[in-house]
Amino acid sequence: MSHFSTTERRSLDEDLNRAGFYPVMVADVVHDALDEREPLSHVVHLETHFDRNEVHRHITVLVLTEDMLVITHVDDQQLDDAGHQMVAQISTESVPVSQIRSVVLSYIYAQPQDYKPSDQARELTLAIAWSGGQRLDMGPAGCADPQCDADHGYTGNIVQEDIVLRVSAEADGAQAVQNAKSFARALRKVNTSTPVPVRATETVQPRQRLGTRLARGHHQR
Repeated sequence: MSHFSTTERRSLDEDLNRAGFYPVMVADVVHDALDEREPLSHVVHLETHFDRNEVHRHITVLVLTEDMLVITHVDDQQLDDAGHQMVAQISTESVPVSQIRSVVLSYIYAQPQDYKPSDQARELTLAIAWSGGQRLDMGPAGCADPQCDADHGYTGNIVQEDIVLRVSAEADGAQAVQNAKSFARALRKVNTSTPVPVRATETVQPRQRLGTRLARGHHQR
């Protein structure tokens, strides 16, 4: 085991403890999903949502190894009004790095007219696609006339994505944004250096289809 790998594993555990979201349980699940692989980079993202009188939390952990992207997501839910009875819902997914089709980073900078190279992004969104799943965002179409009440049909965007993680300096801290950026760089490096597996020639023409897949992280799983 290399010193770098040992340091990264320790850093992963420290970030899970710092998040404070059932850290012992989440660490056990993450390490079990790694199947004794050594992490190269990781992102730990915790979010809290308020729904009337209930508080919902969920954590998403992305861990990159030399050949796999391991995704762990944990939600908690209270079964009684007092919050004494809790359950945790856990899912893990292991994706071969060779199957990742795209890594998309979107940035938001404040006051771009005053931008300096030392300025940090205010917000970063990381989107990773591997299965060909697509998300369809639709809404009623309109026109420039505010008095127009005609039916213009619908308009929308089709986005290919399997997971989307939004990190904000305001909500998560500036360092969290930098960590997500570093993780994306490591993922791109491993992904582009991994040979794409050669697939057998298909005898049946593939059908066009539109699939939907829920984005994880700040959306839901």
